[in-house]
Formats: sequence, structure tokens, C-alpha cells
Amino acid sequence: MNDDPTRVQEFFGVRAAGWDARFPDDGPAYADAVNDLGLRPGDAVLDAGCGTGRALPPLREAVGPGGTVLGADLTPEMLDAATAAGRDEAGTLLLADVSRLPLRDGALDAVFGAGLVSHLADPAADLRELARVVRPGGRLALFHPIGRAALAARHGRRITGDDLRAEPNLRPVLAGSGWRMVSYVDRDHRYLVLAVREG
Repeated sequence: MNDDPTRVQEFFGVRAAGWDARFPDDGPAYADAVNDLGLRPGDAVLDAGCGTGRALPPLREAVGPGGTVLGADLTPEMLDAATAAGRDEAGTLLLADVSRLPLRDGALDAVFGAGLVSHLADPAADLRELARVVRPGGRLALFHPIGRAALAARHGRRITGDDLRAEPNLRPVLAGSGWRMVSYVDRDHRYLVLAVREG
């Protein structure tokens, strides 16, 4: 589903306080996906749609004390939950919509987005905005701790051909938004797309 920002805020706002308790075992999957992003000490990285900030500690570990870690989310309750969990110590939290980021062009080395793509109001434009804030050669990770089929089954649905997260659908959208897909994994225990910012 592609959502407008108000619906996303409403959906996640009422679920924020119990979000981490619903998915208590996802930590290692987040850490593995961050590792695959290939960050280096000193890099600047954004967790786009950071939610409760589960990726922030592994992102901080990857870039070290000299790096920059930002977490942006448009739901205040999610950022409050991230702060309550102490994850604001791993990065700076921004109340911001990924469609209009308060960052200069090319400011970042990478973007991490967990469960992000299906909640973008305008996927092509929003991925283009993520590309704007990443330097040429920088990286993007689109992640979910379980794959499309497992996620659909969790919600009592089936995968449909128009699912943006499917490789044949996502690859051209990324390409048209300034990204080149370099790897695609969709298994029951992991969904991870890696892309590089074109020059």
C-alpha cells in the first residue's frame, strides 16, 4: 500500500508504544542488514522512516563515534518510543517526511530504510528525494526482517503482481529515481535490496 502521510501517522501513532514488543527478535536481522550496507567509520547515514530506532545502534556501531547517524520519521509517537528506548543516544532524531528532508544535496553516504517502500506516498519522487541527499556512489538499503511472502501471510494476504517491492517493479522505479539496484534478496527470513546512487 502506498500511503499518504496522515494515514501513516495515524497507523503508526497508535501502535508506537507497543511496536518493539510485537517484534522482539528482529534485532539481529537489522544488524545483519546494516552490515551489508557496507558503511565505513566516519560515514554519514540516514535511517529513513526510522520508527522506534531499531537500526540506530547498529548504524552507530558501523560509522563509529566520528560518523553521523540520523533517524527521520514523520510519526512523533515513534520518535518518542525511540527516545524512551534510549536509541536517541545512537543518533539524532528528526521529525521529518522522507519526501522533504531537511538535508543538503549529497550530505549522506548512505540511507537505510526498513519497511519503508510500501509506506511511501509517491515512491518514485520519494526515492528521488533520498537520492538527492546521498552523494554519487553512496548506498541505499531497503530492508524488512521477513520477505514479501512471509509478510503477506502474516497479514492473511497473498503477494500480488503489482507489489512495488517485487524486483521487476522496483528495479525500474529505482533506476528512474537515481539509483542502480545491485542486489535483491526476498526470502522468508529476509528482504534486502541494495542500490547505489548514480553519478
